[in-house]
Amino acid sequence: MLDPRTPVLVGVGQSAERLDDPDYQRLSAVQLAAAAARAALADTGADPQAIAESIDVVAGVRQFEISVPGAETPLGRSDNFPRSVASRLGAKPRRAVLEVTGGQSPQHLVNEFAAAIAAGEAGVVLLAGGEAISTIEAYAGEADRPDFTEHVDGDLEDRGYGLDGMVSMTLMAHGLADMPAQYALLENARRARLGLSRPACAAAMGALFAPFTAVAAANPFAAAPTIRDATELATAGEANRPIADPYTRYLVARDKVNQGAAVLLMPLSDAERLGVPEDRRIFLAGHADLRERDLMERPDLGSSPAAAAAARQALAVAGIGTDDLRTIDLYSCFPIAVFAVADALGLTAGDPRGLTVTGGLPFFGGPGNNYSMHAIVSTVQRLRGTPGFGFVGANGGSMTKYSAGVYTTTPVAWAAGDSAGVQASLDAVPVVTEAEEADGPATIETYTVKYGREGRRRGIVVGRLDDGRRFVAKGPAGFLADPATEPIGARVRVRSTGLTNEVTVPVADTPGTV
Repeated sequence: MLDPRTPVLVGVGQSAERLDDPDYQRLSAVQLAAAAARAALADTGADPQAIAESIDVVAGVRQFEISVPGAETPLGRSDNFPRSVASRLGAKPRRAVLEVTGGQSPQHLVNEFAAAIAAGEAGVVLLAGGEAISTIEAYAGEADRPDFTEHVDGDLEDRGYGLDGMVSMTLMAHGLADMPAQYALLENARRARLGLSRPACAAAMGALFAPFTAVAAANPFAAAPTIRDATELATAGEANRPIADPYTRYLVARDKVNQGAAVLLMPLSDAERLGVPEDRRIFLAGHADLRERDLMERPDLGSSPAAAAAARQALAVAGIGTDDLRTIDLYSCFPIAVFAVADALGLTAGDPRGLTVTGGLPFFGGPGNNYSMHAIVSTVQRLRGTPGFGFVGANGGSMTKYSAGVYTTTPVAWAAGDSAGVQASLDAVPVVTEAEEADGPATIETYTVKYGREGRRRGIVVGRLDDGRRFVAKGPAGFLADPATEPIGARVRVRSTGLTNEVTVPVADTPGTV
């Protein structure tokens, strides 16, 4: 006999449209999320209107265009996204929440509100998110652009951006405000730790993501449903231009999408009261929410102890091992985000279960902070057809915040878990000290080269001074990009110039570099 307050997922839904669809409607983020929410209501197998009228909480995933301070919204936006979605369903929730920035958001919201339901602090909960990034980019400068502006009365619990510790003034001054560059540093650090050559690393990234393209090609909601082989993914070319060494365009998240997804949670007692059939109910068997050290403090830039620990903790709470999983979805904004968790769990690119249920962020699409809501939807749908356990790993920042969930068709009691205890263990590990102004001999720890569309290159280095302190600096792009060199481990000299640090190496640079 389960506690009547046991949280259950009872309905899931998705929506999408592409610019070249014959029935393309220029839907807003609110409209895409509402369409997904209506699908989730219908997916319960019960009376959609009765469930809509029972919604107690609506929690929304923050759109990309309002994820950083001062961002512009060229087509306008809702001033209360969760209540805009709710109003289209005829729902009048007691509470409306707008979550912080980060790809961990959807899974974190499931974990949070499942706990709230188990504690008797919430009833029926709708989680929803949507992005209309393709439409915004296509119509921002057009005279006939749609107007997505909405005003909705009612309170809103806006949790803010949640960006503390993710981007510093020092990182920004050296060109590390964007995620591709930060993840490229992590990817090259992992390559060096494993002793992989540049070609071997490229081949491994291509082999990792090639199966993802096949999953995306079979997904009707995917933004880029095209099968590509490992060589095509990892080989730079006109259609697959370099972004940030070692990444080409096909290896990074595709944010030009129009997609929405939604999930309905409720107490088991409400599922009984509202007539949700037993075969629609999915249980959260395991969960975890952990945070990594800030980028420059991490002892090993090529791994993520927090992500690995979150995955293990979620499995431990569920009382299962990796071999017990039927479905797996590892957050895939960049290869390193997949590798970090796969390495820890002993998973390989060729795992017959696959490492994605959607097609992944580069191919299914990276709808802002909301990707993992789609992963949860697809996991639930797959488990209903093939009962067992499914894992979802959701990543935010530069592998900064990680939330994990284990889902099952088997009725299971709510278990609180021990994320706080695991976090305390992670926080007890000594950090690396940063030298914001660096001068003297040093060793390159990792690096990247950023490529502009016009061909301009910008080299960035993270290194260690001889006293062990870590620094970030501008680096000679020609040396860093030269396939005949191995920058990591190279002895260099760094000097501070006020706002930035600069690295010099004993080789001639090439024209057109920075």
